[in-house]
Amino acid sequence: MNLSFFDQFSSPSLLGIPLILISMTFPALLLPSLNNRWVTNRMSTLQLWAINLITKQLMTPLNKEGHKWALILTSLMIFLLSINLLGLLPYTFTPTTQLSMNLALAFPLWLATLLTGLRNQPSVSLGHLLPEGTPTLLIPALILIETTSLLIRPLALGVRLTANLTAGHLLIQLISTATVALFTTMPLVSLLTFLVLFLLTILEVAVAMIQAYVFVLLLTLYLQENI
Repeated sequence: MNLSFFDQFSSPSLLGIPLILISMTFPALLLPSLNNRWVTNRMSTLQLWAINLITKQLMTPLNKEGHKWALILTSLMIFLLSINLLGLLPYTFTPTTQLSMNLALAFPLWLATLLTGLRNQPSVSLGHLLPEGTPTLLIPALILIETTSLLIRPLALGVRLTANLTAGHLLIQLISTATVALFTTMPLVSLLTFLVLFLLTILEVAVAMIQAYVFVLLLTLYLQENI
């Protein structure tokens, strides 16, 4: 059976049952559970250090009111980071290459930040749609533009994450296919393409980490505007 380059992005299934939920929950099984012991192993210490570092970076732009969101934002960051990195392993599936999943993560959290602002400070939240000092003739057009930019924020979050991960996976598959195809005919060229593949894999590891951080950081900035 001939497989296309985009078959890697289709959800795996067993007996017609989609396995995407297992792909999403499996990374959580790899994280060791914390305990109350004074002396822990290296893995637990590394995990605690990473959680503290992520929480500190995410909470920096927020004021004291926004620290209530620390648990959900840190959990989302670790969740996306684990899925993105595990998706780079061979014969694995990356759920974050699915636009539907990314929108399902982005839209409720964006809506929660928006409703938080409308509940706590409605005048300030609505004031973002019309900057101070706007000419009278430009008010209707500017309100329409600002409203549109506000409504496409969750779409931009989901599309950004999907597009970056999908492009990286496609590049890795294309170059790896070329490396194998050229191995018997042009070994030297195949060696060069393998070197490019190695460098691209390192770049994709960085992209997977950066995109997870950018996704949560933008949600943090949206939250800061509304609290």
